[in-house]
Amino acid sequence: TAAELLFYWADAAFLRRLRPPHAGQGPALEDSLNTLFAPLIISCAALLEKLADTYTCFATEHGRHLHVLHMFGDCLYIAVNGDGTESEDDLRRTLFVLRRLVEAHCGLVTLDSHLVRKELRPADSEQRERVWSLLRGLLETYSHLREEDQSFAVEAVERLIHPQLCEQCIEFLERQVVQYINASPERGGDEVGHAFLLVHTKLLAFYSSRNASSIRPADLLILILLVQDLYPSKSAKEELDPQSVAGKVLPQGPKRSESIPVSSPGSHGAAEKDSDDQDTDDLSVPEVYYTPEPSPGGHSTGDESWLEGAETLGTGEADAADVQMAEDLLQTLGPLVPEASNPRRIFLDANLREGYCPLLPHTMHCLPLWPGISLVLLTKGPTTQVAVTLYQLLDGFLVLERKLEEGPEAGAPRSYPFLAELRQRMDKFLKKLSGQDIQLQNTWVDFKSKIFSRSEPGSSLELLQAVANVKRQLCSVYRQLFLASAGHSLSQGLRDRAQKLMREKLLDWRDFLLVKSRRNITMVSYPCWTPLTHPTYLEDFPGLVHFIYVDRTAGQMMAPSLSVTEKSSSELGKGPLAAFIKRKVWSLIALARRYLQKGYTTLMLQDGDYCCSYFLWFENELGYKLEVMEVPVLSDDSAPIGMLAGDYYRKLLRYYSKNHQAEVVKCYELLTVHLGIIPSELVVQQACDLARRLWEPSRIPLL
Repeated sequence: TAAELLFYWADAAFLRRLRPPHAGQGPALEDSLNTLFAPLIISCAALLEKLADTYTCFATEHGRHLHVLHMFGDCLYIAVNGDGTESEDDLRRTLFVLRRLVEAHCGLVTLDSHLVRKELRPADSEQRERVWSLLRGLLETYSHLREEDQSFAVEAVERLIHPQLCEQCIEFLERQVVQYINASPERGGDEVGHAFLLVHTKLLAFYSSRNASSIRPADLLILILLVQDLYPSKSAKEELDPQSVAGKVLPQGPKRSESIPVSSPGSHGAAEKDSDDQDTDDLSVPEVYYTPEPSPGGHSTGDESWLEGAETLGTGEADAADVQMAEDLLQTLGPLVPEASNPRRIFLDANLREGYCPLLPHTMHCLPLWPGISLVLLTKGPTTQVAVTLYQLLDGFLVLERKLEEGPEAGAPRSYPFLAELRQRMDKFLKKLSGQDIQLQNTWVDFKSKIFSRSEPGSSLELLQAVANVKRQLCSVYRQLFLASAGHSLSQGLRDRAQKLMREKLLDWRDFLLVKSRRNITMVSYPCWTPLTHPTYLEDFPGLVHFIYVDRTAGQMMAPSLSVTEKSSSELGKGPLAAFIKRKVWSLIALARRYLQKGYTTLMLQDGDYCCSYFLWFENELGYKLEVMEVPVLSDDSAPIGMLAGDYYRKLLRYYSKNHQAEVVKCYELLTVHLGIIPSELVVQQACDLARRLWEPSRIPLL
C-alpha cells in the first residue's frame, strides 16, 4: 500500500521550491510531498523487508541536503536540511522531540499505527489542519527556545533563584490553591496533583499534593514548552512598559489551535512570536550593574524600584497607584477569562500506588497572571485507575508478542509463567466493562481459543495476529476514554479564584520577577545564598567567562544570563560580544554531547582566545565524588543525548547505580568558558571550586 502523510512541517523556502508561485494550479501540497519522497520511502520499505534495517542518515551529492530518518513503530519520520544550518544531531533531535510531543498529546494510542493515524490525520480537513497547526507551532517554539534559551539548549529546567519567595509561593500554592480546590465540591471528579509558577521559561515554585506522583524533569520541560507556545515571551521593554501592561500586552486567549484539548475544539489563529532575546538592561544606566531590592515594601507596586532617580511616592499616591493598576488589569483580563486557562489533555509519566503508567492522562490548565508569568495546574480525573490497568494489560501483551517473535526456542506459549496472570487481569477488566466493548470481548475470546486450545495451538503467525488484534482493541478503548470523549476540567469559578489570588500575592513582585528572569544569575552578582561581603563569581574565578552547571538527577541547571541584544548592556558589553560568547557556549554543548556519546566524560580544548571545558561526574547524597567509570558508547543513530529525546541521563544513572546499590547516586555536569591565557591546571581547579560553590544552592527545595 502507498505511504500516507500523517504530518509535515516545512519552512517557507522549502514550500516555495516545492510549489513555485508561477507554477499555476498544480497538484495538492500533500501529493507533491508524497511524490518527492516516494523513492526514498519505497527504498526504505524494501530494505526493511529484505534486511530488517534501513537508512538512518545520508547526504545528497556535494553534501547539499542532509537527510535523517528514524522508524518509530510503523511510522517513518524524515528530517531534511538544505542550507547547512542544522547538523545530523539537530535533525535527529527534532524528530525525537516531535515523537515526544505526539506521545504527550495522544498517549498510549501511539502504540498502534492505525489509531495514531486517525489522531494525526483526521478525515475532516479542518480538524486535520488544527492538529497539524498545533504540532507545527510547538516545533517552531521548540526550535526558537533551543537556539535562544540555555535551559532548552542543555535540556534541563532552570529555576528562578530566590529561596525566600520560592518558599512563600510553595506554601501559598499548597494552602490557597491545591488544598482549596481539592476540598471544593465544584471540582467534580478532578483533583489537582501539581501546581507551579513560571516566569518565562524559569521555574519559580512547584508544589505536588501528597497523593500525586512526582513529575519527571523531562515532562516538566515539555510542559514549559507548551506554556511558551500558548503565551510566548514578550520583549523586556514590552513587559515593563506601564501602558502595555494596562492595555495591550496580555494575550487574547491561547495562541495555538486547540485541536487536542479537553474543551470544545475552537480554532485560534497562530500569532507571530515576539523575540525572547531582549534583556531588561535598557532600564538601567549603561555599564552600571546592580541587584534590585529583593523585598519591595508593602505600599510599593514594584515599578519605582527599577528606575534610578525615580521620585518616591507618598503613601496616599502609592495606594492610589495600586488601585489604578489593579483596576486596569481587571479591565484587561475581563474578556480573557473564558479562554485564558486553555484546559488541554496531556499525557505524562506517573508512578502511582495503583501502578506505573508512562502516559497517564492529565488536564493542564494554564492561567496567565501577566505577560511572562503563568500559573499552571495539572489535574487528573476519576478514570486514572483505568489508564493504569490498560497500560499494564498492553505491557503484558507486548511482552507476550516479543516472546512469540523469538520462535520455538522460547517454549510453548501456554507455558509462559506470566500468561496466567495476564489472562486473569484481562478477564477481570472485561467484567468491569460489563460488555460495553463487544469488539474487545470478541478479540479476547478469539485469542484465548487460539493460545489456550487443548488441541494443537495456533501457529506463531496466527498467535501474533491475535495478540495484535487485542492490543489494537485495548488502545481503542484507551482512545475512546481519553481522546474521543470530552474530558474533565476545573470549573471556571475555581480557575478564576486561583488566578485572582495568585495575582494579588505576586502583584508587588511582578516587575522584580520579570527583571530577575532576564538576569537570574550574572558573573558580577553575589549569589543569593551568600552574604553580600562574599566575592562575586568574576572576583572568585578570574578568567572565567561563562559556565553552565547541571544537576542531572533533578534535571535542573544554573547559568549566568546571556544578553545578545544591541540595546542591553551587561558584563559582556554590547550585543556582538555576548552573541560571540553565546555561539561558543552552544558549540561547546554540541561538542560535549558528541564526546559523551563516544564515552568521554571530560573534555578540554583551546578555541581561539578561549579555553572550553566539560566535566561529567557522579556523587553520593552527601556530596562525595564517586569513582570514575566508563560510560556506554552509543551508536550514531541512537537517541540524542538529553532529556526530551529518550532521557539519556535517567538511563545513565540507572546504569551507574548497578554497582552502587546501597547509596543514592547523583549525576552532575559542568561546562565552562575561560580566557585562553588561563593555564589548564587552573581551569580544572576553578571547575572543582565552582562545582563545590554551586552544590549548596541545588539543595533549595522546589519539588
